[in-house]
Amino acid sequence: MALNIIDIAKLAGVSKSTVSRYLNDGYVSDENRDKIKKVIDETGFTPQRQAKGMRTKKTNLIGVIVPKISSETPARVVEGITEVLSPNGYDILIANTNLDIEKELEYLNIFKYNQVDGIIFMATKITDKHIEIMNNLEVPIVIVAQDIEGFSSVFFNEFNAASDITKCVIEKGHKNIGFIGVYEDDKAVGLYRKEAYIKTLKENNIKVVEENIKIGDFNESSGYILAKELMEGNDKPTAIVAVTDNLALGAIKYLREENYRIPEDVAVVGMGDSRISRFITPSLTTVHYHYKTAGKRSAEIVLRKLNIINKMGKSNKEKVELDCLLVERNSI
Repeated sequence: MALNIIDIAKLAGVSKSTVSRYLNDGYVSDENRDKIKKVIDETGFTPQRQAKGMRTKKTNLIGVIVPKISSETPARVVEGITEVLSPNGYDILIANTNLDIEKELEYLNIFKYNQVDGIIFMATKITDKHIEIMNNLEVPIVIVAQDIEGFSSVFFNEFNAASDITKCVIEKGHKNIGFIGVYEDDKAVGLYRKEAYIKTLKENNIKVVEENIKIGDFNESSGYILAKELMEGNDKPTAIVAVTDNLALGAIKYLREENYRIPEDVAVVGMGDSRISRFITPSLTTVHYHYKTAGKRSAEIVLRKLNIINKMGKSNKEKVELDCLLVERNSI
């Protein structure tokens, strides 16, 4: 009796998808690889060409996992994605996690088999569970906004961006500079931007005051609360670097309520160049991120992986780093 992939999976004690990945040179743990190889060697199994890939049905859909659909940043990324995918006959399915890690894992699993031809994942915190699921995907995946080892990624030079905005504040004569950040689980926004702020202060012979480094979440209310803590401390800063425009807006709201003049009494800068940053008074000095371009690049990588567009000599694990642009306005 001829054996098929399901038979090999049973004999090896693994899933049929694991056998499929083995036959298609996908990721399989060393232990499972040895099990499958042993069974194939013992049975003389030769896969039929049409059975080499378990995943044969195309859907012309790309799953896009975003952290918060109501946020401006994902909207700009998605705009770039659709500009590339639509002319190539692909539509998108958007999965909104609302900054819930468990939802991210759930959607990765939902997209794991056959529902989509590829995945674009706007990542925040990456856990071992994320890596495990992504290593076992049978469709190509591209990570946006984080540089994850072993996966194609489109990301920003976060360190340079935060360094540039901090230097801008220093060049205006400020030496007592507060910082409003987010938790370091998000390496791009939480860790790298904070490290750049600290390093830039030190390079300019400015003392790093731990009391003036405040960490919260991404909500505007966090910017408000942390600005209050800064200004009620023993060493009030004359400037505040916030790692997102949203946090900067929260800080500005608090400062205005307390009758601080911006920028005469306290300068405030953000990062992200949100639309509202241009229209508030005073307009916000910030950093422009090419989010739409990031969306385009991620879609192009997915299409290359699906052989829809020319690979142009690209490797299987593409890395695209995008620069950011300092936008100086009136808040410093």
